[in-house]
Amino acid sequence: MSQLKVAVLDLNNGAKNEGMRCIREILHNIQKTNSNELTWDEFEVRKSIQIPSLDYDIFISSGGPGSPLESKDAEWEKAYFQWLHDVNEWNKDPNHITKKFVFLICHSFQLACRYFEIADVIKRKSSAFGVFPIHLLNHNGSADPLFEGLNDPFYGVDSRDYQVVQPNSQKVRQMGGEILCIEKERPHVPLERAVMAIRFNPYMVGTQFHPEADAEGMSMYLMQEDKKKNVIEQHGKEKWESMISHLNDPDKITLTNRQILPNFILQSIWKIRNPYSLS
Repeated sequence: MSQLKVAVLDLNNGAKNEGMRCIREILHNIQKTNSNELTWDEFEVRKSIQIPSLDYDIFISSGGPGSPLESKDAEWEKAYFQWLHDVNEWNKDPNHITKKFVFLICHSFQLACRYFEIADVIKRKSSAFGVFPIHLLNHNGSADPLFEGLNDPFYGVDSRDYQVVQPNSQKVRQMGGEILCIEKERPHVPLERAVMAIRFNPYMVGTQFHPEADAEGMSMYLMQEDKKKNVIEQHGKEKWESMISHLNDPDKITLTNRQILPNFILQSIWKIRNPYSLS
């Protein structure tokens, strides 16, 4: 059985981050438990305008720093949007029995919402940073298979200055997708809850939060004196203590890390190996 090829699109613009490490670890773990069924390459999208070809079977596009609005007309964004177009056109072609599967994280998710024009992407009044509950929207009485094994609400790592709001649900449905989950309800705040995940179509899905984040790595990051000081100065000691507590809870970030992105990869592998099972 031939190996499947994964392309990891790095949108971190050269900035050091934990997200890419976490994505690599998830891929390594799946590779070890599935007889080396996967191989992968990484592409530096923003800094070097590296874009994968459609020779790959599965695509994972990372989060990244900065504004998802200020890159309008940038060469790398034009190339990235062309890639989104090409993948989407491939999957819409009935002659392509085997489809391409795409997972979009945070910054990539915001860009895709802009590209497909299905929601507003706006700057938040204040930064979202921490571990937060995320609420599933159960369609027809059941959640998307992506969230198999999770509670409702489940918990995700959130780190963003921008958000996706005012989704066009009708347009999403016309694309063959669904809005999957939204941020926690805050009755005391008169603001619309942000969209936290969208299935754009049967083959492309994205999250506003970071499902790849692992508790161990996040804990080590937050325990560094300079990082601890920075979080306390910006968000308060209570926020820092709350994050450490959530990270140590096996039913929160550890569970999310072990389910969402692995679910996507394993479900994609199965669908690629069994293309006629797709409805």
